[in-house]
Amino acid sequence: MNKNSKQMVVSIAAILIGFGLIFVLSNFVEKNRPALPEGFVDKDLALQGARLKGYSLGFEGLLADWYWMQSLQYIGDKVLKSEGKINLENLKPLNPRLLYPYLDNATDLDPHFLTVYSYGAVVLPAIDAEQAIKIAEKGIANNPDKWRLYQHLGYIYWRIGKFDKAAEVYSEGGKISGAPPFFKLMAARMKTEGGSRETSRAMYQQMLDDAQDSQTKEAARVRLMQLDFLDERDAIRTVLLSFKEKNNRCPNNWNEILPLLKSVTLPNGKDFRIDRSNNLVDPSDAPYLIDKENCDVKPDAAKTKLPLD
Repeated sequence: MNKNSKQMVVSIAAILIGFGLIFVLSNFVEKNRPALPEGFVDKDLALQGARLKGYSLGFEGLLADWYWMQSLQYIGDKVLKSEGKINLENLKPLNPRLLYPYLDNATDLDPHFLTVYSYGAVVLPAIDAEQAIKIAEKGIANNPDKWRLYQHLGYIYWRIGKFDKAAEVYSEGGKISGAPPFFKLMAARMKTEGGSRETSRAMYQQMLDDAQDSQTKEAARVRLMQLDFLDERDAIRTVLLSFKEKNNRCPNNWNEILPLLKSVTLPNGKDFRIDRSNNLVDPSDAPYLIDKENCDVKPDAAKTKLPLD
């Protein structure tokens, strides 16, 4: 082995040992650090993806995966430690301030990591809309030929009520080769009925059909269940009001109004669901409850899987 080869081997070994020591030291500090007040639980990231790029000996993809898995674990831990129901519209109470840095680092190391952009587009709007827009625009800049990234950005603008901006994004994304007709449909709808329930259903159904990762699919599935619940609640309230006006009281149980509910036509041709105990159940198969005081309907908060705002 010549002198240059020996120097290269020594240099590579030194770099690998250095990375190893960083992770060992990081684990040691993590296990031995003192307890911190609640507001200081999340410490800033020690390693920055942009600075590692070019110095990781071709392991950028592996390091990007590490940041990605850390982001999932980070949010998972936040949810497990939270108390009560999680409001999908507002995750700020969880204080997940490191989610964006994790996703940003992952995409610095692997700019074509499309799953990370998708996840950020779905979750970040409930935390910080500007960060959500930033990660989606970063994805488009790094992958201008991927129409799904335009779908993500359009979705974010739709979520925050900027329908004109969403229309522009969908119109631009529709020009990309392979983009589905959905883009032209959304570009038109945003200008006329951006905030309608029908637009929401089309948005989440498309997300469910096209999602490339399980996290996005699950988020879309829950949102579609929530829309079904809103349709069902409207119909049930109408029947409850009709019964009360006719009988001068609220029904004591579902058996009294089930015949009326069976005659109701729900959107998209769906029907109400009845469990084995003859209870009316919500889209997550949890029982509906009659609020006799207000003669209203509500999900069973202890059993439902629906996000309750």
